[in-house]
Amino acid sequence: MSLADNEVEAQVHGWRLLAVLHARIEGRLERVLQARHELSVSEYGVLELLSRQEEHHLRMGQLATAMALSQSATTRLVNRLEDRGLLARYLCPTDRRGIYSEVTRAGFELLDRARPEHNATLRAALTEAALNPEMAHLVAAIGVAEGEPLVAG
Repeated sequence: MSLADNEVEAQVHGWRLLAVLHARIEGRLERVLQARHELSVSEYGVLELLSRQEEHHLRMGQLATAMALSQSATTRLVNRLEDRGLLARYLCPTDRRGIYSEVTRAGFELLDRARPEHNATLRAALTEAALNPEMAHLVAAIGVAEGEPLVAG
């Protein structure tokens, strides 16, 4: 096997590990959020993302990009949250073509209840993954990206 082949194989292996780590964490989060708060991971993600924005809203296109979803998937997701009273949509006052999605009071309240369990589940999943020598470097990279170690070492 040539050096280039080894590099490609290492990239493929790393990608597989990243996909496995993501799937495991997402599955754990999905179970906790659904069981305790009737939220999907994507729904939680939208509420959390919008809550961090300066005015707690984004245009639909920005939201789709930030969530890595298609426009139609974003619309369906926002519709579900809007039907539950967790988000509201309104026209952009400076550009009538733009539609904003904004977290409602009920959305903030649900997010405040769900966030501690989400974060504890995420931390537990990452701590567990860090014990796997093949995944420890991925967990460490997440901590570096966030500016703090995720697992005491």
